[in-house]
Amino acid sequence: MWKNYLKIAWRNLLRSKVFSLINVGGLALGLTCCMLILLYITDEASFDRFQEQGADLYRIKVTFASDQDTSTIASTNAIHGPSFKMEIPEIREAIRTQSQETVFRKDGELLSSQVLFADPGFFKVFSFPLLIGDADRVLSDIGSIVLTEDMAESYFGTMDVIGKVIEIKLGDDFEPFTVSGVAKSIPQNSSIQFDSIISFQFQESKGWTDSAWMGFYMNTFVLLDHRADYHELGAKMDRVFAANTTEGDAPGEGQQVSFGLQPFLDIHLDANLAGHRNGLTYGSNPIYSYILGAIGLFILAIACINFINLAVARSLKRAKEVGIRKVVGGKRKQLISQFLTESFFLTFIAFLLAFILTQLVLPTFNELSNKHLAFSYLLNIKLIGLFTALFLATALIAGFYPAVVLSGFSPSKSLYQRGKLVRQSFISKGLVVFQFTLSICLVVGTIVIFSQFNYLTTVDLGYNDQNLVRLNGFRGVKTDLKVIQQEFEALPGIESVGIFNGNYNGTGAKIGEESVNFGYIGVDEKFLSTMEIPVVEGRNFSSDFPSDPTESIIVNEAFLQEMGWNEAVGKEVNFEWKNKKMTIVGVIKDYHYASLREKIAPLVLTQDPDYRLQSFFLKLNPTYTGETLKGIEEVFRKHVPYMPFDYSFEDLNNFKRYESEAKWKEMVTVGAVLSIFVSCIGLFGLAAFNTESRVKEIGVRKVIGASIFGIVKLLSVDFIKMVLIAILIAFPVSYFGVQIWLREFAYQIEIQWWFFALTAVLGIGVAMLTVGIEAFRAARMNPVKSLKSE
Repeated sequence: MWKNYLKIAWRNLLRSKVFSLINVGGLALGLTCCMLILLYITDEASFDRFQEQGADLYRIKVTFASDQDTSTIASTNAIHGPSFKMEIPEIREAIRTQSQETVFRKDGELLSSQVLFADPGFFKVFSFPLLIGDADRVLSDIGSIVLTEDMAESYFGTMDVIGKVIEIKLGDDFEPFTVSGVAKSIPQNSSIQFDSIISFQFQESKGWTDSAWMGFYMNTFVLLDHRADYHELGAKMDRVFAANTTEGDAPGEGQQVSFGLQPFLDIHLDANLAGHRNGLTYGSNPIYSYILGAIGLFILAIACINFINLAVARSLKRAKEVGIRKVVGGKRKQLISQFLTESFFLTFIAFLLAFILTQLVLPTFNELSNKHLAFSYLLNIKLIGLFTALFLATALIAGFYPAVVLSGFSPSKSLYQRGKLVRQSFISKGLVVFQFTLSICLVVGTIVIFSQFNYLTTVDLGYNDQNLVRLNGFRGVKTDLKVIQQEFEALPGIESVGIFNGNYNGTGAKIGEESVNFGYIGVDEKFLSTMEIPVVEGRNFSSDFPSDPTESIIVNEAFLQEMGWNEAVGKEVNFEWKNKKMTIVGVIKDYHYASLREKIAPLVLTQDPDYRLQSFFLKLNPTYTGETLKGIEEVFRKHVPYMPFDYSFEDLNNFKRYESEAKWKEMVTVGAVLSIFVSCIGLFGLAAFNTESRVKEIGVRKVIGASIFGIVKLLSVDFIKMVLIAILIAFPVSYFGVQIWLREFAYQIEIQWWFFALTAVLGIGVAMLTVGIEAFRAARMNPVKSLKSE
């Protein structure tokens, strides 16, 4: 019997090739999208789960609160971790990490790489297996270094590297380090990434660490006793902090500093917590996983709805077959079994195609999502259970409803009222409305993401980033940077050259009795003119004022707003941690020195000699040629022969800040296109079936004088109504959804009316085209053929 059911299922599949292709292909496409998205979300959720002690690992975070605002960072100083471990018994281990971009040298060959400084207990706390070496001893010597197997192979060409020496540029000189261990390649789903690790004690031996309690520039991880409640440790750390800070190393008046702990397993999906990277990868915003998950569910829902819709429609077409089977003795149980067998057969084919498509498309998806996903991720027992449940649900719903309904009709009703049965399929209409609602929501989201991304990449940044070259790598250079600056300025094609310290750091100070936090950057007097940042009050730094480096600072407009001032020139800022007062000599126009996700914060520019300048901005003439860049490289090689020529164009750097938005723009666009496509093929299938079921009616109407346009209108109007209802439902839902996403940005677009108008035109236009093609074909049919069809 089952063999017979399968044989009939196969015949029906071949008999209705177009319907079968639409039905099976649409479901397979939806399942493929769902599988790819599940791979992505599974990878995101798997970050750091391999850490054996991950549940007891935490990162120290610090919250600064003042009358103006509250901010939290995940940075500490060298003194925090050891002091907390000594005073708080629940802390079993404290591991400090700090990374540095540097250069390795072997036999005169230079290799740019990033080295991670970490405490000797690093490999005892974190689950990074050592292929060679003892976890208790590999970092015990200040002159030792641990390489990953990838680094060992690329640098030495072999794994036999123990005892070999590598020279690394740290500070002003190349320092020799002896390889003491080789670590297994770091998993891609690890928040901590490194090529090599040096003992943190090396920095301490050089006196490079800062022991100030109000300094924050490294990461500190703590391993707690598994019985400890990490929420309670914040108060204990605050007491240790209060007991150890001195008058010159304490928070300013009106500022409160409090410590807390962030679970290590939460780091990857808590991208909004600021802090120095120090070996950590850039985290992921969970809202994007939610968006992608929603897209996957939308497409899968649309595909399943199509599958069920068309299965129901095709089954209603077979009402006469059901009637005949009942007349010749077929039982209801047998009819239900037949329909369910056919449904399971089609669903199985769709799932099989989906697995094949997923394998084929995965490399492209990896490139799009910037991931390294493997198909084996789907072999997770939970995902296997999920897909099994989805397979059963889809097959049962698609087969059970028509089986029960049709098998319950009397033979006469099945044989003579097929057209009426078709028109009673209100469920199909409701499902069409639902799937177009989902598609329209995705289209609105796509338009908003495109508009926001365009805004992020074209908004006025407050400075001119065109033809602006950033050149790093001058840390510790012997030659005076002013001399190098003059050599750059002498090159043809260069208009201006500014020097700065390379990074924007955060600090705080007092003004009167009030404390303020701000960004802090060291610059020279040509920095502002090179960047084309206007001074709106006061003056720029100048060599005409020899006291500028030790007594003067420049602030931005946001600094004034933070303080509630109308003017700032002449006011003093007390840097208690430096035991120095500085006078504001100028105010610059606000410019975006960070991502547009963040509001422009107060900023202080200084010529403080304690801030070692190490990077250049070079403004090129718009007509510059390759000879200009070649000249820049020659000057660089002359003074920094041991460093790679590390230059970049600032406009591209700014564009890269929004790589995640660019990635999501592409992914959401693909999702929207696929959802519309799957919806349309389902709509086409229903339109074709609706047309076929009304062939005789169309023939009669043509005989009595109906025009082609009138017949097309007759066959299309119900579907257009369904799309209009979907639009009315989708607009408020999508508006609410995109508002939530836009909250991620301090600077964002306004939701425009035309976003929805364009979506409505696209939705109606695509629906009319899809339905109209089939309706036009039916309207042109010869009435004689139409009337003979039954």
